Amino acid sequence: MSKITDGILKAVKQVKGGVLVDHHKDTKDMATVRITPPERVILPMQQHIGAPCSPLVKVGDHVDVGQKIADSDQYVSAPIHASVSGKVTAVSEVKVANGRLLPAITIENDGEMTLSEEIVPPKVENKADLIKAIRNSGLVGLGGAGFPSHVKFNIPDDKNIDTLIINAAECEPFITVDYRECIENTRNIVDGVYLLKKVLGFKNIIIAVEDNKPDAIKILKEIADSHKDNAVKVMTLKSKYPQGAEKMMVQSATGKIVPAGKLPADVGCVVANVGSVAFIARHVRTGRPIISRTLTVSGSAIANPMNVRVPVGIEASKVIDFCGGFKKEPVKIIAGGPMMGTALIDTDVPILKSNNALLAFADEIRTNKKERDCIRCGRCVAACPMNLIPTDIEALSLNKDAEALSKAGIMVCMECGSCAYSCPAGKPLVQYMRLGKDVIRQAGAKK
Repeated sequence: MSKITDGILKAVKQVKGGVLVDHHKDTKDMATVRITPPERVILPMQQHIGAPCSPLVKVGDHVDVGQKIADSDQYVSAPIHASVSGKVTAVSEVKVANGRLLPAITIENDGEMTLSEEIVPPKVENKADLIKAIRNSGLVGLGGAGFPSHVKFNIPDDKNIDTLIINAAECEPFITVDYRECIENTRNIVDGVYLLKKVLGFKNIIIAVEDNKPDAIKILKEIADSHKDNAVKVMTLKSKYPQGAEKMMVQSATGKIVPAGKLPADVGCVVANVGSVAFIARHVRTGRPIISRTLTVSGSAIANPMNVRVPVGIEASKVIDFCGGFKKEPVKIIAGGPMMGTALIDTDVPILKSNNALLAFADEIRTNKKERDCIRCGRCVAACPMNLIPTDIEALSLNKDAEALSKAGIMVCMECGSCAYSCPAGKPLVQYMRLGKDVIRQAGAKK
């Protein structure tokens, strides 16, 4: 059982592995600033895990803010909405942060920001209503994974789910958007929690926060305690990366271990990002879909680091310009956090729903290690929260041995980067993990 100190739960179990990182939460006390909408937005047709969307509009059409402009009939997908009003000027392929080319809709902003007539608060009285509302909103996990949220909350009848865990850990260095959500939109978080509790029947609700965020812990507890039923508990977790990963969160908060190849629902839990829960409350109240999101813009090359609310589809270069541009020549620009983010080769890429940070670093903090031979020190094994042996997987990936890679458990790797961070030989172990996964996918495609 969890221990309670001053009404705050302590983590049930410290998870295996992970690494201690310097957090650099330099923007934590900076209130979120809303950016002026740009002259155009570019909305790729795949901003989530799952099936891509197909355009519902064509070049020359006028669209309004919040209008659904793309969708899919596949279950694991999420619709896309216009983040500005104006004219569709292109439906063509664009490059996104990970280097892929995706179909996208470009909208020229008319400067009016006219709201669509489609924006109507949904009526939510039961589970079916809630799942429909979440899907129609286009919500995907705002913690960075981008999994369609309606799928997560559409709990199968044969699953005995009793615990909702709200993930406010935010263990990636530099990123502070979830922290600002806790400080600025606490009421929405708790309203979202109680809505999910009422409709989906959760018996236990835990808001889990790393212990290096005392202000967020205090304000969340005050709001949670304001409800007479005392159903929502705040839990502090030791500050350790990747504490915010779903399976790690379940183990820390409940002591339950999610088996390899299984989901939190298989052990009675659902884990949701704090920003996603706050958004659900706002959507049910206003009907507005997910058309904007908050980014932390930081790093030694950024002139004015800050937290910025931006329209989905704005180009990264425009966001950086809003933050004063570069004060030093960047040697690395990352979409997301330094541990799991994607390095950008340029900044002319659109911001997606699942993005939560733009980081730019100057040469003086460059820490790339020259790759050397493995010394068999075992640090990567000790750091892996999924109990894998990264060096063995490296060798199997280079040999393209799909069967052995599968037996080694590579598909449970969440690419957290703890192994590479710990490696004194500078081996790019995460890249070998990705290579190995591609080997398995290609082998499966040939069958």
